[in-house]
Amino acid sequence: MPGPTLPPFESDHRLPERVDVVVIGGGIVGASTALELAESGVSVLLCEKGQIGGEQSSRNWGWVRMAQRDRREIPLMLEAIRQWESFETRLKDKTGYTKSGILFTSSTAKSMAENENWAKHLDSYDFEHRLVSGRELDDMLPGHRMKLKGALYTPTDGRAEPQWAAPAIAEGARAAGATVITSCAVRSLDLEAGKVAGVITEKGRVKCGAVVLAGGAWSRLFAGNAGVGLPQLKVLNTVLRTTVVEGPTTSLWTDSVSMRKRADGGYTIATGTQNVVDLVPDSFRLAWAFLPAFRAEWRSLRFRLSDRWRTEASQMRRWRPDQQTAFEECRVLDPAPSQRLLRKAWADAQRLFPVFEKADIVQSWAGMIDVTPDAVPVISPVDAIPGFHIATGFSGHGFGIGPGAGRLMADLVTGRTPVVDPGDFRLSRFSDGSKITLDSGY
Repeated sequence: MPGPTLPPFESDHRLPERVDVVVIGGGIVGASTALELAESGVSVLLCEKGQIGGEQSSRNWGWVRMAQRDRREIPLMLEAIRQWESFETRLKDKTGYTKSGILFTSSTAKSMAENENWAKHLDSYDFEHRLVSGRELDDMLPGHRMKLKGALYTPTDGRAEPQWAAPAIAEGARAAGATVITSCAVRSLDLEAGKVAGVITEKGRVKCGAVVLAGGAWSRLFAGNAGVGLPQLKVLNTVLRTTVVEGPTTSLWTDSVSMRKRADGGYTIATGTQNVVDLVPDSFRLAWAFLPAFRAEWRSLRFRLSDRWRTEASQMRRWRPDQQTAFEECRVLDPAPSQRLLRKAWADAQRLFPVFEKADIVQSWAGMIDVTPDAVPVISPVDAIPGFHIATGFSGHGFGIGPGAGRLMADLVTGRTPVVDPGDFRLSRFSDGSKITLDSGY
């Protein structure tokens, strides 16, 4: 079964000699950053080693949510939702965004109490949310077979189509004046007196005064070559897509399966909590930094030794600008889905909603989620290299929050007043002695 199918995207062909900003990575965060900068009159090159939205930005669940976010992300998510609401008018293209509502269900009194506690985080925001149970909840989930205590319901949360969104935003950036080039890897920064003076791509040098690294799962490798320590690992998430079926219209999370209606009438389905972690050399290099996260999430993580060890062990960690890099050797990171998790998700979906017994699986895929030790992204300048900025580590939250992250990064690059306080997203929190915490409410 092939993975996500992306719309055709015609690359620009001429590499500019000079721009104000180079954005590395054509996922939703990189594309959103380029859009914000271009609309502000900044000259931008968006450079993607493979295809726009080819990796995790097209492989995620497609949720656009406030519910169950890390509390530090809530202000930025409010900005993201504001942008999602206007995107199709602004871009003159479809993203599939709709306010479908999301239910985070509780099957035990303990998990219901956790939902009640988390709901308090939204009480100070003008964002509709409530706890539902009984007949009201059953009416939202017709035909379900779950024994539920209740659910946290956010009716104005929504969904969009991952295969449409990043290409539409990148096209919007180009319409605003950005240059967008695909199949062109940026190999390294070009520094003068320790400051950004440009980048070296596989197709030549581009002069610029600022660089934004929005490389998703590849960001740690690129940053490391520049001498920047970025604590980031990868987690593999497996997803399936069904044929058209009349199931729940509200997106749903349970402790065994998650699902959301698609614009094509089918469903995107995944396990509710379980993900695969491939053991690689970085797993041990970063073990101490990630120890609190491993302790908190060990029930949901399935560690394994696979071919990823050999692949990443063989990758150069430092290279010269004239050397071919791992970014050119792997244009699109396209990992195989976990067959065990596919079977589990499909069995659970059919068990909880018999209507899926009438459906078939038509596609399945996996994507590599870029994660940080505290599951909060880095959206930050790099203090050691003036002009270098990083936006990565979205830890499975990146699709929905991506437009807000692009706005914040554009503010930081241009020196505008940030749309939200960027302090929680600073890279230096991992090296300045700050206590790294996971949000217990998430």
